[in-house]
Amino acid sequence: MNTWERLWRTAGIQFVALCILACIIYGDLPGVGTPADTLIAFYQTERMRIFIATVFSGLAVLNLMWFAAALRVTLADAGQDGWGAAATAASAAVGALAFLLLSVAAGLAYSIASPDNRTLATALNDFAWTCGVLSAFPRAMLIMSSAFGLWRAKLISDALFSVGVAVVILGVLGGTTWASGGIWAPAGVYSRFVLPAISLAWVLVVSRVLLTRAPSTRAGW
Repeated sequence: MNTWERLWRTAGIQFVALCILACIIYGDLPGVGTPADTLIAFYQTERMRIFIATVFSGLAVLNLMWFAAALRVTLADAGQDGWGAAATAASAAVGALAFLLLSVAAGLAYSIASPDNRTLATALNDFAWTCGVLSAFPRAMLIMSSAFGLWRAKLISDALFSVGVAVVILGVLGGTTWASGGIWAPAGVYSRFVLPAISLAWVLVVSRVLLTRAPSTRAGW
């Protein structure tokens, strides 16, 4: 297999590793409705940690783009270019929202979160969490394109396809987490831990499928 092609087919694994590392570095981010003083203290105290996590998060998003590119080529070779195009569009939307969220967090840490900007800092923090909820839809589309595309290409079993459909449904449900508190809040357990864990696990599954495929027959790498 071409060295570059193999590298890009492992991008999903790299994406998962970088996401986990970034989450560990970020730590417990302030949730929706966090008091202004607590919010400002967090971003001022943990400024350097947030900047470091932002770098790893940015690299994770880039690897997600390469993962989607490898998926698209695999699906195109299998005659499922429509699902491959859907994966490209979904990954672009996820990447755009991810970079927006990273920009908000970095901006808060860099200068926005200050006693003079209490209202703005609180609003931006809440805005970031709502964007996180809305990102569930393009994330679900990316999962759907991989599940349906690989299944139509006969690259995954019916059982694994059923798992993919379940993950898609759980992903769409992530866009309904608008409760004012508890597990179904924007910063609740489901949006913060359960859905990301399920999504990352599916990326690993798809990455394994990509790595077991024969090299692309086209000189696209």
